[in-house]
Amino acid sequence: MSILAGQQAPDFTLFNTEKQKVSLTDQRGKNVVLLFFPFAFTGTCTAELCNVRDNIGIYNNTNAQVFGLSVDSLFTLDKYKADQNLNFPLLSDFNKEASKAFDVLYDIFPAFELQGVSKRAAFVIDKEGVVRYAEICPTPGDLPDFTAIQKTLEGLN
Repeated sequence: MSILAGQQAPDFTLFNTEKQKVSLTDQRGKNVVLLFFPFAFTGTCTAELCNVRDNIGIYNNTNAQVFGLSVDSLFTLDKYKADQNLNFPLLSDFNKEASKAFDVLYDIFPAFELQGVSKRAAFVIDKEGVVRYAEICPTPGDLPDFTAIQKTLEGLN
């Protein structure tokens, strides 16, 4: 069942590219933006994450911690983060814990018939852990509505 605005965000603990565990509950007191994306090193995913990189000041000014999440390994994400000069953490959901909890896994990814790939999705979670914005993109080629995400964050401060 998809996670909707107004619901408590499900907790998860994942490794970041620095090989440290990051839990969603540890982020309480901050607004959080979760950006699930299918794969590192692909065109639309790079456009999405580079958009956030280039506009990180908007997120910082709203007391928001941005996380990019994919089912790629933390080693792949580390290389990707370095190659794209990303200025926010990437989390490896290799075991699909967060993707399952947020109900954003493809049964079968539209390209190459792959199973267990995250859909492109965006969630804004407030300081108390409540989802305030939820968007699951209809296709892997669609980008989240960054304007709606930013307006949601502005409304939380």
